[in-house]
Amino acid sequence: MAHVGLIERYGPLLEIEGKERPVSLHEGSTPLIEAPRLADWAAPGARLFLKYEGLNPTGSFKDRGMVTAVTHARAQGAESVVCASTGNTAASAAAYAARAGMRCIVLIPDGKIALGKLAGSIAYGAQVVAIDGNFDAALRLVRDLAEETPIALVNSVNPARLQGQQSAAWEVSEDLGKAPDWLCLPVGNAGNISAYWMGFGHPSQTFSARPRLLGAQAAGAAPLLAGRVIENPETKATAIRIGNP
Repeated sequence: MAHVGLIERYGPLLEIEGKERPVSLHEGSTPLIEAPRLADWAAPGARLFLKYEGLNPTGSFKDRGMVTAVTHARAQGAESVVCASTGNTAASAAAYAARAGMRCIVLIPDGKIALGKLAGSIAYGAQVVAIDGNFDAALRLVRDLAEETPIALVNSVNPARLQGQQSAAWEVSEDLGKAPDWLCLPVGNAGNISAYWMGFGHPSQTFSARPRLLGAQAAGAAPLLAGRVIENPETKATAIRIGNP
């Protein structure tokens, strides 16, 4: 069967505009790979699977949400998109904006982004602006910009992003024939774990129960665990260096 994009595969389940003309790069349909040796080490007696989202077009799960966010934005008449990013969101937004013929503006924390991810944003033609501050400061700026201009915000605070990202939950359930018992994810801004929760609870999913979710945060950037904003989050894992999700 020929590979189709996420909107083509799950269109009737997605609550966005513009589905008849998707901005697709053939994202989604990534493999669920069993890891028995890792299971023997981490969870003896359990079956452990890895959802390999690195096979999405720009190398991360962000493509699932970006195809729906950019498709929706274009259908609503936007000509530009903007995001704050520590790397993956920037590359994804730039790629999908380029696919749609739209302008992309990316705000990044100066010196706190993986260079390989930054290179992707530049290669796809995004206008990259480095700010003196962390991701949370960048997100505040782009939210203000989107409120004051017709530029579409494509961070995960945009509900259209989660519409696409929830599709990963559907794929996991389809591959297993049921919802998993547990789902474990790293957590930064909590968009992805929220999207999985949405997906497993979608009316199309007829399983008796959602899985239990385990979200992991870095010790130096764990606002959800601490129950408070972390003003200066620090971790080598740049994608989850977020103090105010």
